Amino acid sequence: MKIFINGRFLSQKLTGVQRYAAEIVKAMDSLLASGEVSAPLRNAEWTILAPIDASETLALNAIKVRNVGRLSGHAWDQVDLARAAAGGRLISLANSGPVLHSDQLVVIHDAQVFRRPDFFNWRYLAVHRTLDRLLARRAMIATVSDFSRRELAAVLNLSAPQIPVFSNSAEHFAATKPDFTILDRLGLTPHRYFLSVGSMTKNKNISLAIEAARMLERPDVPLVVVGGDNNKVFQSKTSVADPGLILAGRLSDGEIAALYARALAFVFPSLYEGFGVPPLEAMLFGCPVIASTADAVRETCGDAAAYFDATNADELRQRMLERLAAGAIADDERTRQLDRIAAFSWRKSAECLLQFLSVQRER
Repeated sequence: MKIFINGRFLSQKLTGVQRYAAEIVKAMDSLLASGEVSAPLRNAEWTILAPIDASETLALNAIKVRNVGRLSGHAWDQVDLARAAAGGRLISLANSGPVLHSDQLVVIHDAQVFRRPDFFNWRYLAVHRTLDRLLARRAMIATVSDFSRRELAAVLNLSAPQIPVFSNSAEHFAATKPDFTILDRLGLTPHRYFLSVGSMTKNKNISLAIEAARMLERPDVPLVVVGGDNNKVFQSKTSVADPGLILAGRLSDGEIAALYARALAFVFPSLYEGFGVPPLEAMLFGCPVIASTADAVRETCGDAAAYFDATNADELRQRMLERLAAGAIADDERTRQLDRIAAFSWRKSAECLLQFLSVQRER
């Protein structure tokens, strides 16, 4: 039996979706190498098929990597990958795959293109709505949360119970060594700043966190915003006259880990998510979380976060004031965080995916 993995994610900029694909692949590889899978899967020929321009690499033992084709982007998916994967089972972990491949599992992370078209331009909507609908007819669809399962079932006319869930995790961040020199470089006092991490895409809603910080009027407890494009977006709107806001730009994982570890609280104002990984990353470092009431975020964070309406800056300001009054994280808060962290792991998700493949093969 031949099992192929769509390796287009190895040629893409690293975001949450690409991180998910990489971590699931590494976890599956570990299980295959240790023999902790069914015999048919253990004896199968596993290969990642990647574009010729793939720049990312993974250290794997049981799964081979092969570069194929000459195209890139969606064209590579639909032509080069479809041809190379013919005759085998294909696993696509990053929202897309060749619509002509009939034996394929595709992980679609959310239904944003259907539920929040205001987040995208019309070309992106046209491509991804069409692709999702075609894949729903041709492939087995999986996703990353119960919320996304319900959403995808509704918009793609699928049965929710037939959509398996292979969750995200944040445990990859646990091995990151914090670089605490970032606090001095940004002029920060430990536990005297709020933190937001996210780009200026509409769903991340960072502008609401900035509005709440300005309403808070506490320049001694600034909001630090980490994101690759945020300085450019806000440079015309912020200045030294905004002492309660620090735009840190793009930082390394070590620097972000240090900010998580020393923040008074992590603020996550997202309007729509398929899962919501950053709050779990914050919890890894014992950082209190103030999160929006977006359904997937509540599913991820459970009772380990304080919540606010993502359209209400004053309500976020109130949660920030409450955190200021409460101070450092309490023991019971930390216990709830640890429970949420333990609920998600790449190994568990990889085990579920491999088990799903075994059952599907038996059918």
